Amino acid sequence: MIEGLLGYGKGFIVANLGLKSQIKYYIYSFPITFALQFLFFNKIRREMNNYELMVIFTPVLSDDEFKNAQKKYTSLVTENGGQIVAENPWGLKSLAYPIQKKTTGLYWVVEFTAPSDFNEKLKIQLLRDESVLRHLATKLDKYAVEYNAKKRSGVPTGTEKATEV
Repeated sequence: MIEGLLGYGKGFIVANLGLKSQIKYYIYSFPITFALQFLFFNKIRREMNNYELMVIFTPVLSDDEFKNAQKKYTSLVTENGGQIVAENPWGLKSLAYPIQKKTTGLYWVVEFTAPSDFNEKLKIQLLRDESVLRHLATKLDKYAVEYNAKKRSGVPTGTEKATEV
């Protein structure tokens, strides 16, 4: 996977391939123009990843404002080439510790697929929004995606508590 374009010239590209603990630099020679090289790397870099986003909104939001805030971020994902997999508004929950002198917050969890360069745009929008107390975006591996799909469909995942009859 090509992580970044480090340099370019007439007919060659220097790319960064992040391989776990080592970084490799490769020079790709192409007898094509820079515009085609740029399009080639943008196509490779726009790999879709699975993410889970948890947002804690301020508890003073009304139901309509809470739904509008959810809609704002779901539309941001879809406008940037992503797709919403699942949404789960948890509602009002108490916080483990006060944040901005508030002891409760409106929780919202959304699972989505998006290009890898989308996270920075999302982070900027979340930090600018005054109604957001905290947020956490997590990249999901294939096992987490499978687990979430099983959990949504009602298939036993093996982590449920045993109930006595």
